[in-house]
Amino acid sequence: MSDLTALSVVELQQALSAGETTSVEVTRAHLDRIAAEDGALGAYLHVEGEAALRRAGEIDAAGTAGTGLAGMPVALKDVFVTEGVPTTSGSRILEGWRPPYDATVARKLKDAGTVLLGKTNMDEFAMGSSTENSAYRPTRNPWDHDRIPGGSSGGSSTAVAGRLAPVALGTDTGGSIRQPAALTGLVGHKPTYGSVSRYGLIAFSSSLDQAGPMARTVLDAALVHEAIGGHDPRDSTSIDAPVPTVVEAARRGAGGDLAGLRVGVVRELGGDGAREGYDAGVLERVAEAVALLEGAGAEVREVSCPSFGLALPAYYLIAPSEASSNLARFEGMRFGIRVGDDGSRDIDEVMALTREQGFGPEVKRRIILGTYALSAGYYDAYYGQAQKVRTLITRDFHAAFDDVDVLVSPTSPTVAWPIGARVDDPLAMYAADLCTLPASLAGVPAISVPCGLSEGLPVGLQVMAPALSDDRCYRVAAAVEAALGAPLTDRLAERAA
Repeated sequence: MSDLTALSVVELQQALSAGETTSVEVTRAHLDRIAAEDGALGAYLHVEGEAALRRAGEIDAAGTAGTGLAGMPVALKDVFVTEGVPTTSGSRILEGWRPPYDATVARKLKDAGTVLLGKTNMDEFAMGSSTENSAYRPTRNPWDHDRIPGGSSGGSSTAVAGRLAPVALGTDTGGSIRQPAALTGLVGHKPTYGSVSRYGLIAFSSSLDQAGPMARTVLDAALVHEAIGGHDPRDSTSIDAPVPTVVEAARRGAGGDLAGLRVGVVRELGGDGAREGYDAGVLERVAEAVALLEGAGAEVREVSCPSFGLALPAYYLIAPSEASSNLARFEGMRFGIRVGDDGSRDIDEVMALTREQGFGPEVKRRIILGTYALSAGYYDAYYGQAQKVRTLITRDFHAAFDDVDVLVSPTSPTVAWPIGARVDDPLAMYAADLCTLPASLAGVPAISVPCGLSEGLPVGLQVMAPALSDDRCYRVAAAVEAALGAPLTDRLAERAA
């Protein structure tokens, strides 16, 4: 067969079910590519290697390879706990920790017969937009090794775009699936908040964190979403509702017929009068994608959501506040590293030393910011006000969805920037999430789909829909993908060849 690492999930399913290849062969092909390429890319923090081959052999022996996702190699962001497999959340403070249980999404993928290739690199505790905040090493963009792959799920995006995995899971708190997907030419979906379990997902901001798929095609992403979605009684925020019909929607959208669908272009996210900070090439590609939607029969109009402009400051009060609470559990007593426990220090000194050496600069910055925002005398002025803004953003979505079926915008205001360009400018780094934050704060689903290149680098179109209407995201994204032809990552493969 042709290079197995170049095949999509659907193509691998067909090859496995037809007996043209085996799970062991597919897994070995990806492991070989990881060995050859990941030294330069830095996509993985841990590779399963022999364990993955054993798992693939068991699936081949059972005769189930090619049935659903059985036999399919996958990569997991290192924020998902995985039984017996090193899990660090990109932080030194969890170095060497092997969890005693699986996250629900990890268990669901295991039950579906997938093969875990390894755990992917990420910004420490998912705090960042470039994967430069990893405590271990930065990850590089397969399109240009001198540029960032986005974040915080940059390891997952590089793994899939660089053909080191056919599909991967990421997490999205303020855009950490969609933004890296856009910057590496992938499809990345943030499901409706609560529709995919957070059990076993190491928490950054509990009211925002959401797991989702990253893939080369819309249908591949939908197949994985269908496998990981659904109610989980172990997650108190889990919605007891059926998984939206995302696979059917992706297949329907690929037909290119969007007749009657109402599409709203968000004025405040790169629309008329709100173009400052956006690359001209990004806006051109997004405008072309909107024209494709119109050509497929959609009714396009501009929509104003005035509170979206307040999403950035609101998010950077809410998320650090929740992080300052969630990260209090990492003190060196129960898991991870312990520093200074030589018998001469009390427990408070040991905890302080552990956190000093275990947490990186960005994590410390956000803990300090969040603790301040929650402190007596400032809670109402900062955190309380941010939550009120969150309500206004949610109301803007509700008002918009009374008039249109989906909203669209750029996923990222710019293409991938050079490594190191924003490390010393936190505000510039935070601005990378400008377009993705509103959907995160409102808990609505949003997908990024490639819509072309600017300066030779990928651009993403973001599609947002009402809560539990994830199928609309997949339908529209599939229509864009079909209109543009082959997946954008095919161009990357041609360039490499």
